[in-house]
Amino acid sequence: MASISLQGAQKSYGDHQPVIRNVDLEIGENEFCVFLGPSGCGKSTLLRMIAGLEDLSDGQLKIGGRLMNDVPAAERGVAMVFQSYALFPHMTVFENMAFGLKLAKTPTATIAAKVNQAARILQLENLLDRYPKALSGGQRQRVAIGRAIVREPGVFLFDEPLSNLDATLRGQTRIEIARLHKQFAAASVVYVTHDQIEAMTLADKIVLLHAGKDMEQHGSIAQIGAPLTLYHRPVSRFVAGFIGSPRMNFLPAQVSAIDSAGVEVALDQTGEKLRVNVSGDQLKPGQAVTLGIRPEHLESAPPSAVPPTQIIRRPISLIEALGEHSYLHLNAPEQPVLIAKAPGDATVKVGETVSFVAPAHACHLFTENGFAVPHLESHP
Repeated sequence: MASISLQGAQKSYGDHQPVIRNVDLEIGENEFCVFLGPSGCGKSTLLRMIAGLEDLSDGQLKIGGRLMNDVPAAERGVAMVFQSYALFPHMTVFENMAFGLKLAKTPTATIAAKVNQAARILQLENLLDRYPKALSGGQRQRVAIGRAIVREPGVFLFDEPLSNLDATLRGQTRIEIARLHKQFAAASVVYVTHDQIEAMTLADKIVLLHAGKDMEQHGSIAQIGAPLTLYHRPVSRFVAGFIGSPRMNFLPAQVSAIDSAGVEVALDQTGEKLRVNVSGDQLKPGQAVTLGIRPEHLESAPPSAVPPTQIIRRPISLIEALGEHSYLHLNAPEQPVLIAKAPGDATVKVGETVSFVAPAHACHLFTENGFAVPHLESHP
């Protein structure tokens, strides 16, 4: 078992701006931690720093309480699964999985036992004599995972392991990785992906990373937390817009009233009034804010059934029918598009004006600098 600690970690190349800035991060023993973020935010670079494939320009890295800044990659007790599988084409599946153990001069009988055990777990028993060229993408990835498993490391590192697979195989392999983590609960996992589904379904903890100017201004980490914490209580507009698909709706508004129960805002252009269960301590009437609400949190209802202050009315400009549900694009001229989720069999049509309820507990407010206004109660 091994915990991972990064303190003030930075990575720069020459005189260029850091690609990793001011990372303070604790990953506990047995924890499944996912690095998530847009392209160019440094996810893989941070993973490679933990692996020892990249040096830290500043700060400290500890694994299992031991300082690792100057420890070679081979001595860190970690195993890495690459995006490209990195299998030896001239070796069989057995030989690929056994390669690291042979380098460590492990006894032959022990190698055979460990490889056969991993092959059973990964359903590779009938493929041990095959070469990589005779395997599917999903099978190659399982071999790469098996090569890591046999080493029994304290830390598993995954660098976008499913990005080369088709949608069906991604889903199957994601389930296998989740199952393996439960089976090998003694190991910590750090997993890099740009796929929100992978992050939300696999992670105990998500580390969402900034890119570009946001990283330069605020550091590499945008928010750390459990998947549902980032979903329900994003700390910034960046987090709110990145987590969720389709992304959160953002509507410009102004504060119209503040009391102990929350804040009321008036939407720009329409003047529609919405109450939001957030603290008004740092706000004042007339202040410009952005209201956020997710498509799935807008509730279809007749206006008479709810307080009129929570109603948004818009004409439908586009319908994305996906079977189980549909996404309704709602907007009038010179208004931002609002997306609402509706049942797949909803009887609506383009051009029709519909009413949606925006529940106060599901709304978010963001100030002009992009930070979220704290909610008055915990998320569901």
